[in-house]
Order: sequence, then C-alpha cells, then structure tokens
Amino acid sequence: MSDEPESPHSSAGRGNLLRTALWTVVVVVFLLVVAAAWVGIRGVLAKGHLERAVADVSLLRAQVSDGDTEGAQRTAGQLEEEAAAARSLTGDPVWGASQYAPFFGTNLRAVREVSVVVDDIATGAVSPVAGVIDGVGADSFAPKDGKVNLDSLIRAQPAVERANETLAKAKRDAGAIDTSGTLSPVTSAVNQLRNAVRSASEQVETANRVVQLAPAMLGNDGERNYVLLFQNNAELRAGGGIPGAVALLKVQDGAISLGDQAAGSSFGPYDESVLPLEPGTRSLYGEITGRYMQDVTLTPRFDVSAALAREMWKQKFGQQVDGVLAIDPVTLSYILRTTGPVQLPTGDTLTSDNAVQLLLSDVYAKYPDPAVQDLFFASAASAVFDKVSSGSFDAKQFIGALTQGTQEGRLRLWSATKAEQQRLAGTPLAGELPTATEKTRQFGVYLNDGTASKMDYYLEKTVSVGASVCRADGRPTSAVEVTIKNTAPADAATTLPAYVTGGGALRTEPGKIKTLIAVYAPEDAIYLGSSQDGKEVGVQTVMDGGHPAVQLQTLLAPGESTTFRVAFLGDAKYAKAGVDVLSTPGVRQSKVLPLRFDCADPTPAG
Repeated sequence: MSDEPESPHSSAGRGNLLRTALWTVVVVVFLLVVAAAWVGIRGVLAKGHLERAVADVSLLRAQVSDGDTEGAQRTAGQLEEEAAAARSLTGDPVWGASQYAPFFGTNLRAVREVSVVVDDIATGAVSPVAGVIDGVGADSFAPKDGKVNLDSLIRAQPAVERANETLAKAKRDAGAIDTSGTLSPVTSAVNQLRNAVRSASEQVETANRVVQLAPAMLGNDGERNYVLLFQNNAELRAGGGIPGAVALLKVQDGAISLGDQAAGSSFGPYDESVLPLEPGTRSLYGEITGRYMQDVTLTPRFDVSAALAREMWKQKFGQQVDGVLAIDPVTLSYILRTTGPVQLPTGDTLTSDNAVQLLLSDVYAKYPDPAVQDLFFASAASAVFDKVSSGSFDAKQFIGALTQGTQEGRLRLWSATKAEQQRLAGTPLAGELPTATEKTRQFGVYLNDGTASKMDYYLEKTVSVGASVCRADGRPTSAVEVTIKNTAPADAATTLPAYVTGGGALRTEPGKIKTLIAVYAPEDAIYLGSSQDGKEVGVQTVMDGGHPAVQLQTLLAPGESTTFRVAFLGDAKYAKAGVDVLSTPGVRQSKVLPLRFDCADPTPAG
C-alpha cells in the first residue's frame, strides 16, 4: 500500500460519488413510497369496486329469481361499470411494475387477475344474458294453448353461447391465479371467486345446452317424434323400472301431442335382439334386453335402452322416431304438485299425494286384469299430459319438478341426432355410466327385479360409499355398500294380489323378492373384492362399456335384509376427488351416506 498522501481531487471525487449514491437512494426510496401510496390508494379503490360488484351479483340473482327483468338489466349495467373500474385501477403501469416487487408483488398480481376475471364475466357473460333475460325465463317453457313459444329461445342462443364460453374461460383463468405466496385475505378472495365462477359456469353450461337443444328438439325445424316410456318402479330395472306403457310423443313448432299408445308387453318377444348387444351387456342382463320392450332398461346405459326401444317401435309401427324419453310415476307426482289434481276416466282422482301409491300399488288390487291396468296407466299419462299442455300452472314450479326428476334419475332423454346427443352427454338426462374426474369419482348401484312381480314397491335401499388412500403408490381404495330390505307384510303371500307377488313365477315363492344388484366403477378402476353380510361372496364380474361391473343375486323374505359391499382400486390422479353414487331410482328416493372402512380389509360389511 502506498504511503503517499491522498490528493484533494481524489477526496472530492469520492464525496461526489457518495452524494450521488445517497441522492439516488433517496430518489428510489421516494419513488417506491410514491408507488406504494399510488398502488395502495388504487388498491383501496379497486377493493371497493370489487365489493360493490359482488353485491350487484347477489342483487342480480335475486332479481332474476323474482322475474324482475328490468331491474336485472339495470343491475347488470352497474356490475359492468364496477368491474371495469376495478380492472382499470389495477391495470396502470405503476401497478404493473409493482407486481414484480418482492412479497407484495404476488398479492398485487392476484388482485389484478381477480379484477380481470370479474370484468370479463361482466362484459362477456352478464351483460349479453341480461339483454335477453326476459325471453329465457321459466315461462318460456310453459305451453300456451298447447304450444311452447320457441322464438325467444332462438333469439337467446348467441348470447347464452357467448356467456358459456366466457365463463368456461373465466373458470380456467381463476384456477390459474397463483396464491402460493399471497396474504390470507387475498387467498380467501381468490378461492371465493373460483367457487362462484365454477358454480356459475356449471349453471350456464346447463342453460346453454337447454337453449341450444330445445328449439330443434321441440320441432322448430320440422316435426319430431319420440317414443315415450312410462317406467314402473314397482318392478325395478337398472334404468328405473319396467316400461309398462309406451306412447308416441309428437312435436312440431313447439306444439306437443300424444299419438299411438301401446302396452310394453305388446312388443316382442323377438326371435333375437333387435340390435347387437355388447358382450358385457349380454352377460349381465341377457339376450332378453333386446328381445322385449319391457326389458330394454335392464341395462343402466340409457343410450342402449333408447336405441333398442326405437328399433322395436319401428318394427311394430314402421316408424323411425327421432328420440326416446323415459319418465316414472314419482316424476308424475312431482308434476302434479305443480299442476294440481287430474280426473281420470275411471273416476279416480290423481294427485301429487296419491299418485305413487295408486299407480304402483293400489291399481293392482283395484283392477286385477292386466289389460285394464295398461288402460289405466295410459289414461293417467294422457290426463297429466293434457293438464301440462294447457299451461295453466306455475312454470317455475314445473321446471323444478322436471329438474328434481332428472337429478334423481327418473327422467331420461336420448336423441338419434348425433350432434344433439353430444350436447346431452354428461348431463343427468343422458343416463350414462359412472365417470371419474379430478372433482368426483362416481360409482353405480343398479337393481333389477328377478321375481317377475310388482314386489319392488316394498323394497327399501340404502347406499353408502367411502374412499381412502391405503397404498404407497397413492391409488385410492373405494368401497360401495348397498343394503336392501323386503318391507312387505309378513302375510304378503296371501294378502297381496298374485299379480303383485308374481304368484311363484321364476320359481320365487310369493312374498319373497329376488333382486340382482350390479355395482359399477369408473373405467380406470380395478375390482378388489366383495362381501355379503360380512362374509366373502362369489359374484359375477364383467367389463361393460369399459367399466368393471360386479353382480350379485339376492332373495329376501318379508322382513329380511342383506348388505352387499364391493371394493375397487382407483387411479392416483383422482385420489383427492370426492366420491358419489348413481343409483336406480326406486319408489322412494334413497340418500348416499358416507362409509368408513379398514384399509387392511375394505370388504367386510358387518
């Protein structure tokens, strides 16, 4: 190191450099403070706009529910203004640069992305739909003078389609917001947004399917004809019940009428299945699935049932129909809750309270002749149909009745037009086998009567399902348990009509109920094992439509019950998904209960 004294010029240079550095720091700090204040003020303002937007959404929902279309349009405009303001406040260059600052940047970026999603929804979904909301309410589906006005639905199609696309994108965008480093209030806000967008997206997707499908399927482009299956839950089929009565539903330009009617027993037996059956379907349910109209719903796959029914109608009447609709007496009782009672030619009064018991039980004692029973069922269906065609009922309640029947698996629809069927796919109307997604893994519990009787009026069913990750590879184990009970009176063999007990048909003693229980898993599952009443049991195992299926036959005397449990191994990528069960709808709707099991042995059912 040099011992020479430092020159004055060198000392002054260092001082200038120090002062420059200090001033630079001061300026940077000042700019950061100003930027923070700027971002903070704009953040507070943006927060206010977003909160008011949320309030507008709640108000809008109430107004739409109350039918206040004028108020809904006004609120939609307010929502769009609030959302646009929040997006503008979080979109300036200062905010944009601040998004990359340590710690706070992640929060600012998340708030910005929330504002963008809300604004996109307001402009791309809420506003377009608000412009046509007065034409797509429940009243759109209420017949007037026997005809549904399709014009308003057709006008709404572009707006609802745009809203559906916007919400689908918003759901993806909301799911992509990074909350790994955000403060809890921001994280909470993002999660609330995701839940709201997911729910709205599902609802609008359903509405879009209806608006796009309804005009064409209701005959806007020309006459449509559908086979209508009236399913009887007192004699169970996997798809609901035996098709006891069959009718032609004629539709043109929104006008609906009933055509030819026939008993389900008048179709077949055909020498062989009217259409080829897959090996799994034939193995589980037999060739009779395609040889008798009364057996087409032995399979839970409604697309298969519908195609068979369509072909049988063609062979009997020489007419190629456009689709198939199935409904049961329980759904009729829901509809009667809306329309009020109807008078039948027999003098009986059909109400929401007595429809199920009258149609599924009392009729057999009151009218022992099966031919008279068929006429009674046909007259009941016609009377309810005429009441609905009049349009003299609350449209919202009517839509609610159909929705309840659909969600419970009691109302099914299939279209022979490929594009229409693709839109129906994935909805409860389609009657499809269980699926697995990141959100839900479904299983299926399907019952078929083996007694050739109407004893299933007395069959009670309880279904439970549970899942746990029991393996190191992360694949989930799921167990499905079904308990059925014969609740018929002890003296059913002598007090019930022979037509109800089966009279010993198929070698089943009167009063007893023979049932085939089939449990299906999603396509990715592997069958692990089964038990009945806590003991290992032999079962039939089949692949049906790519799904592993397990079937057991049971026989129960009055008062007896049995519990059947099946375990499956699932795909690791669905390990965090919830579990649910699709189930054959009986006379009484059963709930799905949670089930816990021991990973070491998931099949005992004690």
